[in-house]
Amino acid sequence: MLPLELLTMTPIVADSVSGATALILLLLCILLFMAWSRTNRSYVPGPSFCAGLGPILSYARFIWTGIGTACNYYNNKYGSIVRVWINGEETLIFSKQVPSSAVYHILRSAHYTARFGSKKGLECIGMEGRGVIFNSDVPLWKKMRTYFAKALTGPGLKRTVGICVSSTTKHLDCLQDMTDLSGHVDILNLLRCIVVDISNRLFLRVPLNGQFGLSLLTGFNFVFIIEKELLLKIQNYFETWQTVLIKPDIFFKIGWLYNKHKRAAKELQDAMESLIEIKRKTIAESEKLDDDLDFTSELIFAQNHGELSGDNVRQCVLEMVIAAPDTLSISLFFMLMLLKQNPEVELRIVEEMNALSGNNDAQNIDYQNLKVLESFINESLRFHPVVDFTMRKALEDDNIDGTRVTKGTNIILNIGLMHKTEFFPKPSEFSLENFDKIVPSRFFQPFGCGPRSCVGKHIAMVMMKAVLVTLLSRYTVCPRRGCTLSSIRQTNNLSQQPVEDEHTLAMRFIPRTPQPQHTRQKQH
Repeated sequence: MLPLELLTMTPIVADSVSGATALILLLLCILLFMAWSRTNRSYVPGPSFCAGLGPILSYARFIWTGIGTACNYYNNKYGSIVRVWINGEETLIFSKQVPSSAVYHILRSAHYTARFGSKKGLECIGMEGRGVIFNSDVPLWKKMRTYFAKALTGPGLKRTVGICVSSTTKHLDCLQDMTDLSGHVDILNLLRCIVVDISNRLFLRVPLNGQFGLSLLTGFNFVFIIEKELLLKIQNYFETWQTVLIKPDIFFKIGWLYNKHKRAAKELQDAMESLIEIKRKTIAESEKLDDDLDFTSELIFAQNHGELSGDNVRQCVLEMVIAAPDTLSISLFFMLMLLKQNPEVELRIVEEMNALSGNNDAQNIDYQNLKVLESFINESLRFHPVVDFTMRKALEDDNIDGTRVTKGTNIILNIGLMHKTEFFPKPSEFSLENFDKIVPSRFFQPFGCGPRSCVGKHIAMVMMKAVLVTLLSRYTVCPRRGCTLSSIRQTNNLSQQPVEDEHTLAMRFIPRTPQPQHTRQKQH
């Protein structure tokens, strides 16, 4: 016979066990419901939630491989609409237009005018609530965009060809100073020097060596060194930008990881502040201002009238100056590589240039009628873009293709994959046939469209044409043997970038015979 104590404890133990079991079952039901609700509310394929493991693993892939690489991986694995998580936030990746033009809808809708990214990361690079690139303060962004639009259209656009031809000619005239003992030139560095000089002359108009209080008559070699110093700061800033953009908050508390990036951002911000201060002094000492005020002058006057903060002025000038070295110079590099892999295309472009130029120099060519060159540029941007995705955040609830998009959802548009759809005759090949016919805008968006499209898309096309015409009218370039676009190591985080080393990106410049006439405008 059992003791009385055991008889009285048995119901208590049984009640405890049943209570614990009920609690476990309740927690399990909650977890299952959370997983079901996360997947069922959108019916979008992608990595499973798996009690929180899915979001961790998908975020780790974005951090480890880069944003662009991760987007391509998920779209290739799960399809044209994929749900992932970045820093715990649900993120949808779209990569296809058909059947309902989903990408086009997002680009054009006012519901997607904000971007997403780490707040601390954006604060580090000065883009949180400033400038236009990642500024998600929509009213302020709209206000800032008007200054950019004015500088990148109208008189600014008209002056672009002359400045591009002049700057490219100046640097080509001094190729010997940039050529190594083997006869090769670091082409990407040359292109960066050209485009940063163009950006400065269009939007800032401050002698770069003036930043250091030096005489303006110090010769091209010295100015080239100063250009390289500024370019190094721009490259370090860009590396910081793509490093911190989606990092978790804990990253910014680890000094040995974060401090070098904070320092890199500060160095370029300080350099921009110095150049703006020189501009302020120039304006103050000028008896008469130019009829067409440059971008920086407009911003300085807006600050003087209390319309903009000093930090916003600095960030806007910084973004305008870095835009070309970040993207346009690398686009030109990819284009030159594609020309050497497709010599028949280069021949067609040069023949078209010669037919339209007559006795004119590169500045006076009818750029509107360079149809082969324009098709080549478009096909290069389609086949191997520098920036192949764009990041947005939903400001309102929406429904796309039956997919419910809730307010606050992150959106990534994989434009690069969209451009390789069945719409084009040869979507997986580099071929000018892809642009033999007019391509509807919803299928080709190298600069985006709608309210948050690239504000500099028109001037970028003019700059690429002018630089290529000036360069190709004098030289053909030859990469090192075996060096092709597919053989060059590349990364794809914030943009597609070649991995730079001492030799891979170098090219020989071979003069054309007979060499066309060109205008040499020596500038010191």
